[in-house]
Amino acid sequence: MTEVNETEAGIVKPRLHIGLTGGIASGKSTVAAELSALGAIVVDADALSRAVVEPGSEGLRRVREALGPTAIAADGSMDRAAVGKLVFADAEARALLNGIIHPLVRAEGRRLVTEAGPDAVVVQDVPLLVESGQAGAYDLVLVVEADPEERVVRMVRDRGMTEDDARARMAAQATDEQRRAAADVLIVNDAGLEDLRRTTRRVWEQYVTPRLQGSTSGPHGGQDGGQTGWPTDGA
Repeated sequence: MTEVNETEAGIVKPRLHIGLTGGIASGKSTVAAELSALGAIVVDADALSRAVVEPGSEGLRRVREALGPTAIAADGSMDRAAVGKLVFADAEARALLNGIIHPLVRAEGRRLVTEAGPDAVVVQDVPLLVESGQAGAYDLVLVVEADPEERVVRMVRDRGMTEDDARARMAAQATDEQRRAAADVLIVNDAGLEDLRRTTRRVWEQYVTPRLQGSTSGPHGGQDGGQTGWPTDGA
């Protein structure tokens, strides 16, 4: 018989609820894609953050009200480049934007988690998981980490950012030390994409497969306790 887990609000929880986070350009999206290929339902907070401010939405109306007309592009959508430049340079503007976006994203995320049902493995890909104090909401927290200088190179090369913009984005997020403190499993991305995918599969085998087979072992299940470092060099 399927075990049904419910919160105090009567929301059905998944079999395993995983929080995935990491700094910008750390390789988190690669890990999320591999987890999806392994069978997880991935709820992408970045995708939700775009959806809740689509043209005509209440979220976009509130963004315009808070940040002014320069936040809106000519086509009526949110001008992400302009808003990004503003909020990463202005802590007050960032707090205003987060105060609008985060509650909407959390509400939509809860809906999707509930829809997944009690047998699912749900991964919530949350870039600001640590900053928003959500680590305690998950059965397991995975943190992806990469060398800061390599992340700057990726942002400049792959996202067209200037080096100054890349460093400003990193500075606006939690530090590596803060993310490590929240991690049950630390995935170090330092040896290429295929090693990162292989490491993700090892994490699945150690932490997810036992839960699907009925075991409750793992960081929050009573056997493994603290953090586990997973370097991607095959070690």
